[in-house]
Amino acid sequence: MAFADSGVRTIVNSGKGSTPPKITLAGACKVGDVLGYSSGWKPALATAGSVIQGRLVALRDGAVGDEIPVSPCPVVDGYTGGTPGNPVYVAEGANSGCITETIPDTASDATTQVGMMLSATQCQFNVGGRADSVVSG
Repeated sequence: MAFADSGVRTIVNSGKGSTPPKITLAGACKVGDVLGYSSGWKPALATAGSVIQGRLVALRDGAVGDEIPVSPCPVVDGYTGGTPGNPVYVAEGANSGCITETIPDTASDATTQVGMMLSATQCQFNVGGRADSVVSG
């Protein structure tokens, strides 16, 4: 079964104790979306020309202007077909905030690993402690 980020996700562990920090959204998101900062907090995107590097993960759904809890290192459940141990990256195209096991490969795409699959359905994110990278060429 191929990996799929269906968008129906649940937080297993926020990774930040009982009171995670909060941010105000500049773009709507769903629980488990990877968020970045570009004129405000919004879903991250790996696509060349409109890259928004992932910095945090949404711990609940939110609309523009909502204040939501976030974490750089939650465990999120709700994916399908993941391969345990595989790295995950922010997705490209119309999939803002979603993840993929396929590293983006177009010149100037963001290729920063944002987490790792723990099982076919769970991802351990780690978006706070790494250097950003892009495809050169």
